[in-house]
Amino acid sequence: MSAKVICVTNQKGGVGKTTTAVNLSYYLAKDKFKTLLIDFDPQGNATSGLGVEKNNPDELGITMTEVVLGTAKIQECIRPTKYKNFDLAPATPELANAEVEITGMQRKFVRLRDAVRSVAESYDYIIIDSPPSLSLLTVNGMIASNYLLLPVQTEFYALEGVAQLLESMKLVMKQANPNLKLLGVLATMYDKRTSLSAQVFTEIKKYFKALTFKTTIPRNVRVAEAPSHGVPVGAYDKFSKGAKAYKEFTKEVEARTK
Repeated sequence: MSAKVICVTNQKGGVGKTTTAVNLSYYLAKDKFKTLLIDFDPQGNATSGLGVEKNNPDELGITMTEVVLGTAKIQECIRPTKYKNFDLAPATPELANAEVEITGMQRKFVRLRDAVRSVAESYDYIIIDSPPSLSLLTVNGMIASNYLLLPVQTEFYALEGVAQLLESMKLVMKQANPNLKLLGVLATMYDKRTSLSAQVFTEIKKYFKALTFKTTIPRNVRVAEAPSHGVPVGAYDKFSKGAKAYKEFTKEVEARTK
């Protein structure tokens, strides 16, 4: 067994990227898939969104910063979450400094891939939450993965920057990871009361066709509140519209990665 590795990415911030990474990981684990979530974003929101204090070095111990710098192995960084089958490799803002440091190092593009390969046999899925930029960390995420998952907010300018991201993906495929595939595009923050959301979703479907996930993630207060309580939305309010949507979306991901 080798894990299916999914990089959740969009160079635009605020599109529900981390929320998607956390909740997809949670529901994969609920479906009895051994899942590792790698927080590879210096903002560390996936870490704090799971109730881990990202600004407390004593509680955190080893993070992805040390893994990327090569001073620790990813096995030393991984910690169990309070949910069965769900592990986390945490990050802190220090990761931004590490990115600058590795720029001058050897194997700077494959540091995450090397780490992922060393634990791939222990998991069914590895989800990477990458930064909202086309940075060295994001490229590391793409090179380490089998699939790219692209959350897109159903608002004006939603597809802005997507073409650039897809160009980067093609470059990565050509030069470093020929097996990388676009798993799909997930419409987030969908508000069925507005015609704009419907129009943007139609645009997304026109552009990405069958790659667009059928499930849309609604604008939902429970989804927004859950991270401040340090839990996925499914653990916060499993009957909320947001939780049900992420559960359905996870089933689609499972079907596409069979």
